[in-house]
Amino acid sequence: MSNELLALLDGSEVGRVTRDKSGRLTFLYSKEWQNTRGAYPISLSMPLVIQQHKHEPIDAYLWGLLPDNENILAKWAQRYHVSPRNAFGLIEKVGEDCAGAIQFVRPERIKDLANDNDNIDWLSEHDVAERLKDLVADHSAWRRISDTGQFSLAGAQAKTAFIRKGDRWGIPSGRIPTTHILKPPIPDLEGHAENEHFCLELARGLGFAVARSFVRRFEDQIAIVVERYDRIFQGDKVVRVHQEDLCQALALAPTRKYEAEGGPGVKRIIELLRANSFEPLEDASTFIDAIGFNWLIAGTDGHAKNYSVLIGRESSIRLAPIYDIASALPYPASFNPYKTRLAMKIGGEYRIRNIGKNEWRKLAVNVGIDKGQILNRLVEFASQLPDIAADAGRRFASEGLDHPILAKLVDAVGERALECRRLLELGSD
Repeated sequence: MSNELLALLDGSEVGRVTRDKSGRLTFLYSKEWQNTRGAYPISLSMPLVIQQHKHEPIDAYLWGLLPDNENILAKWAQRYHVSPRNAFGLIEKVGEDCAGAIQFVRPERIKDLANDNDNIDWLSEHDVAERLKDLVADHSAWRRISDTGQFSLAGAQAKTAFIRKGDRWGIPSGRIPTTHILKPPIPDLEGHAENEHFCLELARGLGFAVARSFVRRFEDQIAIVVERYDRIFQGDKVVRVHQEDLCQALALAPTRKYEAEGGPGVKRIIELLRANSFEPLEDASTFIDAIGFNWLIAGTDGHAKNYSVLIGRESSIRLAPIYDIASALPYPASFNPYKTRLAMKIGGEYRIRNIGKNEWRKLAVNVGIDKGQILNRLVEFASQLPDIAADAGRRFASEGLDHPILAKLVDAVGERALECRRLLELGSD
């Protein structure tokens, strides 16, 4: 195992991670990158003005690039002959295509990458279907051992990622990144792929910037396909865009993604955005809107790893598009309004049934945003959601997307929106 990994941006070194004999990590920015016009940090937790950073922020950053699923990590560790608790060792194997713009590579890989030794292994529809079958059977089978291009993404769900050009799907390697994420259904949650796509479309209908998605069948396999917002096409070339999730930005391990488990709550995230965003008022307002949207649809997984920031030239920071949202409403076995909790507290309350007008007013005071602004936006969203949901249901049906979960979502979201509007209109002003 190497004791050093280079952090590359478009093939050029921006810094390096070193691991000492005790397993402690250090990240060192290259002086050339620090002096480059338009340079930016790899993480808000590791400012560019400080050249060397100690173990905690770089360790949290690397863990944030890996799946937060112990079973997947254990199988990857077995496959690559490293410890499942060694983020450095795992990233050494899969770090050439991660979330954001940075590639992590062993020093000896530099020559290969500099020589444009890039390749795309194109797949047939049957090949994609077989890989989705593999994922359903083994959630750690994101790639095959024989694949040249390995990758890593955060999250607990089984997934794979390909490059898409036209309607061709392929496995890229070298400096070529993946562009789309494919997630098969979750066995215990019927229609989850359709649910996620539906909720992303609801958010789009309300005016949020969201990750683009569609549900696609590959032979007998279904997957939600999500277009990566951290990848853009410039002509025929795919360019990586840098980003990080909010746990990484705050130097927190993925195990602390939920507020109840020591993770950040709404106030801490608002403070982060106010201190760093290029448009702090707009991004703080959008984040509150996103928290409100999750409350309206009973989106219970809105933790700190499911929000990110884009990091651009000269450290121009913006809140990233919305992603990874789904509603608990169509699953009566798991959605009990007396027990179901949000990932972050609203006015001191986690439980959805305990959150109403007064809790939103408390949150407004706590984060220093006008309570009328927050309540008016929530009422506006609640008023619009029934029609947006009905329109999405009709559009999906016309496109041949007819999973029964969609009809349940249309009804449940409409009913929930009316109930939330009633709650927001109760109580004193």
